[in-house]
Amino acid sequence: MLPFEQKAKDYYGEIVINKGLFRQAGFSGRAIPAYVGEWILSHYMQDQEELTDEIRTDIANFIAKYLPSKGQKEEWKNRLLNQEPVNLLDHYTVSVNLKTGQRYLNIPFLDMKDAYVTEHIVEENELLLTSGVWGVGELFYVPPDTDKGKGQVWMRDFKPFQIAKVDLEYFIECRQYFTTTEWIDLLVSSMGFSPTVNNEQQKMLLLTRMLPLIEPRVNLVELAPKGTGKSFVFDHLSRYARVIGGGKVSPPVLFHNNKTHEPGLVTRYDTVVLDEVQSVRGDSAGELIAMLKVYLESGKFSRGKTEASAEAGFVMLANITLDEKHIPINLEKGIFREFPNFLQETAFIDRIHGVIPGWYLPRVTQDTPSVYLGFKGDLFAEVLHNLRKDLRYTDYVNVNMRLVGCDDLRDKKAITRTATAYLKLLFPNLEVSKEEFVRYCVQPAIELRQRIRDELWKMDKEYKKVNIRVEDNYT
Repeated sequence: MLPFEQKAKDYYGEIVINKGLFRQAGFSGRAIPAYVGEWILSHYMQDQEELTDEIRTDIANFIAKYLPSKGQKEEWKNRLLNQEPVNLLDHYTVSVNLKTGQRYLNIPFLDMKDAYVTEHIVEENELLLTSGVWGVGELFYVPPDTDKGKGQVWMRDFKPFQIAKVDLEYFIECRQYFTTTEWIDLLVSSMGFSPTVNNEQQKMLLLTRMLPLIEPRVNLVELAPKGTGKSFVFDHLSRYARVIGGGKVSPPVLFHNNKTHEPGLVTRYDTVVLDEVQSVRGDSAGELIAMLKVYLESGKFSRGKTEASAEAGFVMLANITLDEKHIPINLEKGIFREFPNFLQETAFIDRIHGVIPGWYLPRVTQDTPSVYLGFKGDLFAEVLHNLRKDLRYTDYVNVNMRLVGCDDLRDKKAITRTATAYLKLLFPNLEVSKEEFVRYCVQPAIELRQRIRDELWKMDKEYKKVNIRVEDNYT
């Protein structure tokens, strides 16, 4: 057991779990995030540390009963057609259509977006209306009552996965027992990555992926070759993150659907992740990029008769081509050259707070997944979500950060926001020396923004070359 694991076990006890158990239990073949699998593991393992044959059997029976494979979709639909109630584990969401006066239940496994749900289930599970809820729903089928009528699928009972109550003060208090290196290893393991296969720089890059989950409206781009696990943390760590493929992005999806009056993703999640950015195609009217520029700058948007604001961060993930030295082939001319044309606009890029240089991260191998202790995904996600609201960290950064060459307001705003996120993540108890504050919070934040400024200068000489740094003799 590594030093950080023993401390995690001693001080955090039941809220940590062996991250390797998810694969051992056979969940990797099913389309569920790791935090759901860990919830199931915790339910059956209780206080046991080993995955016994009895526990394996119990979990296998649970999966067979409630979590069918995608190939069984028609079989389960046929069971409903035969008037057999079914209990299905899925990620349920509810949308409200004011024109029809109906609540519509989305059941991903059945590819249904127009099922029905009783009012009391929605009232008892309000997250159904925002980020959605994983749980077991009891579904039944109502045949059409006329020749031209339509059959209906209803949910009449729902058992959500209950998140353990988060004692945020206790979580923060126990940070004091870990060295910074041990805490970083615990966080990296909690993300699902092994802390033993990456150096400190690579671990900090991995942790950077979590910044939009812990600080409102952090906007990042990660450029990396295929197979480096860019989207893994967003798919598996938090219910408050939503990943969408490049071809599915549009103003109705992101902001507001004027036809159905359904709120967009930025109002329902803490972080919206646009994967495979190189495949994005802008709309002919340019509405998408125009709305994104306004939102990334101010957190506000306007569409149709709807004007609103949101706190979601925006992350773009893209593959990038490397040369034989593992360096981006367009590093000298500009790394955004592989983006679609409409995303190469400097006014848009200027609104991004930082670039994660994913080319420094190794490809995912069999040694990449963590087999060490880490925080349980559902609870850790709640910690990140709750820390978004705490303003003490921003105050600390504003008082203690000293920068030179940072006269541009967007530069200052970007560095302040990401430095605050690093501070929350690495020093939630605010017990940090000046040296640690600079090394682990300010300097990484500067590097994120400096890459943006370097690229802007390459693309448009109206952006002067700047060199942002910490004030001399500050530490």
